[in-house]
Amino acid sequence: MPWIKAFISGFLATLVFHQGLYALFWLAGMVPAAPFNLSPVPPLGVPAVISLAFFGGLWGLVLWAIVGRLATGAFWSLMVLLGAVGPTAVAMLVVFPLKGIDVTAQTWVGGLVLNGFWGLGVAVFQTLLGARRATITR
Repeated sequence: MPWIKAFISGFLATLVFHQGLYALFWLAGMVPAAPFNLSPVPPLGVPAVISLAFFGGLWGLVLWAIVGRLATGAFWSLMVLLGAVGPTAVAMLVVFPLKGIDVTAQTWVGGLVLNGFWGLGVAVFQTLLGARRATITR
């Protein structure tokens, strides 16, 4: 059951934290595309934001598997760090090139900030939903 909560945590963190911060960036004129993109994406034609949240849920499982048992301080800091680095590296090195999107220093920094904030959101939701496993205190 905790893995379901971990997936839900990543899914919700995408909708609330990631897209929330992205909305602030968009309102400030820092990014060209609006948040909460409802355009259908192949192959199933689901809205882009739901597809993004689904993959956020999968990443939530990865973070839970790696960090879910750590003590409080390590848990929070590693959720932010791994949340920033993992999804950003995959996006910049795999997804963007496949989609023909330019990868620049600005997209790297923006990705690290957005995904780090998403990682914080995953930690918040995993804590609120009780997805964290028994804490190791060493």
